[in-house]
Amino acid sequence: QVQVVESGGGLVQPGGSLRLSCAASGSIFSIYAMGWYRQAPGKQRELVAVITRGGSTNYADSVKGRFTISRDDAKNTVYLQMNNLKPEDTAVYYCSASQPSSFDWGQGTQVTVSS
Repeated sequence: QVQVVESGGGLVQPGGSLRLSCAASGSIFSIYAMGWYRQAPGKQRELVAVITRGGSTNYADSVKGRFTISRDDAKNTVYLQMNNLKPEDTAVYYCSASQPSSFDWGQGTQVTVSS
């Protein structure tokens, strides 16, 4: 099994920055991609960013140029650096781990962007 745990959420003013962390444990050898999703009130859950085993990345249009997903293999951790945050970025952010036979989620971490 694979377990993922998110951390780093909080309250930040517009234009500020946060870095989210996602620590993976268990059978991490089977993971072929990890990503970040978010769900805001009244909206569907959406994919924010993804990074593959080979290091390729992809981003939602709404966050391109502001967010960066990265990976530290030594720590089994994926990060989401969020810069120039906007109120519309307010959401619960979820980390995901994709495997051939399963798709695992963390519990989520709240990000609130407000003045």
